[in-house]
Amino acid sequence: MALRNIRINGDEILRKKSKEVTKIDDRIKTLLDDMVDTMYDADGVGLAAPQIGILKRLVVIDVGDDNVYKMINPKIIKTSGKQVDKEGCLSVPDIKGIVKRPKNVIVVYTDENGDEKTLDAEDSLARCVCHELDHLDGILFIDKMHKE
Repeated sequence: MALRNIRINGDEILRKKSKEVTKIDDRIKTLLDDMVDTMYDADGVGLAAPQIGILKRLVVIDVGDDNVYKMINPKIIKTSGKQVDKEGCLSVPDIKGIVKRPKNVIVVYTDENGDEKTLDAEDSLARCVCHELDHLDGILFIDKMHKE
């Protein structure tokens, strides 16, 4: 596995929309593993492919619930409730801010084995899913941050 460089706010790639993954091969699986290693090395809980300069719809998440989610082409199909809390981002270092997110989300995605999965996420996992999926559409948390 290899550590990748995390792109920082101001890098134009962070504002671009990612493309669907059409084929899950060894290259995609290695990329997902690299993303997990990079996320852990940076003490993060989530990482999206654009954050390492790759415009593919790939996300990895580990919020400490004994699961590492490797999501290919994730899509939120339902949201409910609301939560307001502080967020940060590996691509926006030294800034934290209050962001309103859904309390619960249902996300469908393909895993690294090509299996379709549905995840019913709540609380911090729901927040992380929303945050990382925003990256796939060129949105940063600072765009949604409560302005005081």
